[in-house]
Amino acid sequence: MLTAGLGVGAATALTAASAEIYEAMAERDGLSRVDGPVLAWMIDLRTPWLNHAVTVFTDPGGPLWMTVIAMVCTVALLIWRPSSTPLVLTSIAAPRTIAMSRVGKGIIGRVRPAHEDAVPPYETSPAFPSGHTLSATTLVGLLAYLVLPAVSSRRVRLAVIVAAGCWIVAMGLSRVYLGHHWVTDVAVGWTLGAAWLAFLITTHRVGPALRWPRFLARSKSAGHRRASRA
Repeated sequence: MLTAGLGVGAATALTAASAEIYEAMAERDGLSRVDGPVLAWMIDLRTPWLNHAVTVFTDPGGPLWMTVIAMVCTVALLIWRPSSTPLVLTSIAAPRTIAMSRVGKGIIGRVRPAHEDAVPPYETSPAFPSGHTLSATTLVGLLAYLVLPAVSSRRVRLAVIVAAGCWIVAMGLSRVYLGHHWVTDVAVGWTLGAAWLAFLITTHRVGPALRWPRFLARSKSAGHRRASRA
């Protein structure tokens, strides 16, 4: 049960971190103090070609498009290694990730940075949490988790982990760079997405272990009944 303990502990800690970020945002304290300075620093880094490149990178990272990309990758995994696991996990993860983003935005209703501080096209939905960051953290992290068992090379496994991590970090930073989100929007996208990912992975890894003893118990019970009838 070590896996269950670690997974539940990670999910709980990350959820608590998400709550702390929300409180900092609501009270304009803690991490929220860097929202303005970091955005100002990002504005100073902007150039026309970099704005275009970051926009091209971030556009497909929205919750809906990220779900489509995740499902396409899932189909590829099914073709590569036939198994129901990728389809089941992605089907559970994707819609709930979208729901978490929409519900959070709807309840909190935080205003995004002003249009004069953002790179068009402008976003109109509420800011908190960053849906792009939340979706990337959950779905890219889940895809990496599903790919790892199919790869035997340690170098390739490490490359998959590094690539997924870089994508997740870059997606979050791109949202601040473009002026579409504050740092705290992105930070809670990382922590909340990681919490949901930890829960999914833990459930997947622990679920069979929990069902197996029950199967054994039923098998032994059935054997005892057959023996008593004989």
